[in-house]
Amino acid sequence: MQNTKIKRVFYLTGCMPAIASIALGRLKVSRFSDLNDPFELMGVNVGDKAVRKAFKATRDKLNEERGMICFTTNWKNPLMWGHYAEKHAGMALGFDVPSDMLTEVTYAKKLFDLKLDPMTKKPGPGTVERLISTKFYDWGYEKEVRMFVALDLDAAEGGMHFVPFSDELKLREIVLGPRCVYKIEDLRALAARVSEKPINVTKARIAFTRFEVLENLAATRADGDLGD
Repeated sequence: MQNTKIKRVFYLTGCMPAIASIALGRLKVSRFSDLNDPFELMGVNVGDKAVRKAFKATRDKLNEERGMICFTTNWKNPLMWGHYAEKHAGMALGFDVPSDMLTEVTYAKKLFDLKLDPMTKKPGPGTVERLISTKFYDWGYEKEVRMFVALDLDAAEGGMHFVPFSDELKLREIVLGPRCVYKIEDLRALAARVSEKPINVTKARIAFTRFEVLENLAATRADGDLGD
């Protein structure tokens, strides 16, 4: 049997959500209706009223039955830190995930056209898969990949859903943002308590010669020297 290919992906969030995720060993699942792009599940041209009605029903059904965890393949983009990690004060959590559990987002410059099945008046085969992975072209800087999750309403906590860390969602890195006030040694201690295998904890900084976020090697080595 061939070995499953593993992909390193990153989940950017604020400090407190990151610490809670590490301590509890789980990630929060996002609902389509909670995402910051109103075009989620609406990457199709719905100028026709019948198409619009069918896709609203599809969107509502997907929002009730399926959620996702959104990752990026590149934690070094400053926009990602600004938008998702408390203006660079949060953290990036790096996970190893089987590639076949991840769906790459397609960034499109225009809505795609699609006709409904003449018999069922519903979107045809493959439409849902295309909808859940299509975003507007200008979101491309996110380099997003998604892990889709079937929602178990009985397991919800206060209306929220979570996925536990596992062999298919292995925490391997913790990157403290350039403005993060938590000390590296504290995060290393937390990581050691929740994982038998070492988790790499590093500190990030703003690059000096280009628009990028990089590892702050000096601060990482100094174990708590958060200057520079």
